[in-house]
Amino acid sequence: MDPFFDNLEDHFFGSMAPEVQKNLKTDIQDTDKAYIAVVDLPGVNKQDIQMNYEDGVLNINVNKSNFVDHEDKQGNLLLSERSYGTMSRSFRLPNVDQAHISAEYNNGVLKITLPKTTEVQGNGNIEIQ
Repeated sequence: MDPFFDNLEDHFFGSMAPEVQKNLKTDIQDTDKAYIAVVDLPGVNKQDIQMNYEDGVLNINVNKSNFVDHEDKQGNLLLSERSYGTMSRSFRLPNVDQAHISAEYNNGVLKITLPKTTEVQGNGNIEIQ
């Protein structure tokens, strides 16, 4: 398909249209001993993040709540670029030691450490510290 049509709204509306980013911006490092994933989640509460590791895939699900001031009942809103809603990403990361996956969330950044193993592992949820 023509790239022009992929971003048709941007061509006509530019910055007037709110950009709702549904992708979780993520960096993943592959070290000798572990995969390290760092996910930017500004404005997300820790309790709104769910993760699990199943069949060699890390799944991250986020539900970013609606903003209290998002409704413009008085018609004063000139621009609205902050996004909310459900976002998710999945990453195939094989040979992970499920029992020793750790995650921490500080200042809008989620860091997940997935130690590598040579043994076949089961599935399970991941607790965020």
